[in-house]
Amino acid sequence: MNARIMIPAAFIIAAGMALAGWFAGQGLVESRLGHRTVLVKGFSERLVKADIGFLPVRFNAVGADLESARATLERSEQAVFAYLKSKGFAPADWEVQNIRVEDRATAYNSSGAPRANRFVLTEDIVLHSNDVDKLAGASRNISDLLRAGVVLTSDQYNSGPSFIFTKLNDLKPEMLTEATRRARKAAEQFARESGAKVGAIFSANQGLFTIGPAIKIPNERPDKQVEKKVRVVTTITYFLTR
Repeated sequence: MNARIMIPAAFIIAAGMALAGWFAGQGLVESRLGHRTVLVKGFSERLVKADIGFLPVRFNAVGADLESARATLERSEQAVFAYLKSKGFAPADWEVQNIRVEDRATAYNSSGAPRANRFVLTEDIVLHSNDVDKLAGASRNISDLLRAGVVLTSDQYNSGPSFIFTKLNDLKPEMLTEATRRARKAAEQFARESGAKVGAIFSANQGLFTIGPAIKIPNERPDKQVEKKVRVVTTITYFLTR
């Protein structure tokens, strides 16, 4: 009699322990699923046009004495001003940045320097304009100054115009929205393949906006092209749920 009573009791106790274990296991699974995450990236790009340009014009003049070199430099300066005016620019669009004087007689190992070229004067004029197409045209025809007797000089890297895009803040909201949408789309695709759902954002990194040339050309300055590419990459971590 006692044995028959004990068997159901033992069965009930075992079933209760199993059921409790199942609930505990489900709670553990739910907890782990709640902390599953996926890290994804989303990007956004825009092709834009620079809205301001700069054109440095460097030229020099030589002379046996300082006065003759100065007179030659002044004639070259007036020729540069006339050229810029002929391209549709006003005096307010350019400025003389500096004039450097070199006396070769005082230079190291100057004994072989020709006396007729003792003084070398170098002047820098910088043209700036929001009309980047007009400025680019002036740059393409800068060799016209050679026919006017202007001795142009520059180093390889700093020669030619520079173009800058300054309206990044106008693009930021729209581009960030697009990058975030693409990141979530990537997270949703991953979630479908893993049998989960995308939850709330765990962490997010906006990333840096970069402005580069529309077409990358080896060994070319990135600011030399009028057309630019604006790009941002966001990194977002989402929770995954069942």
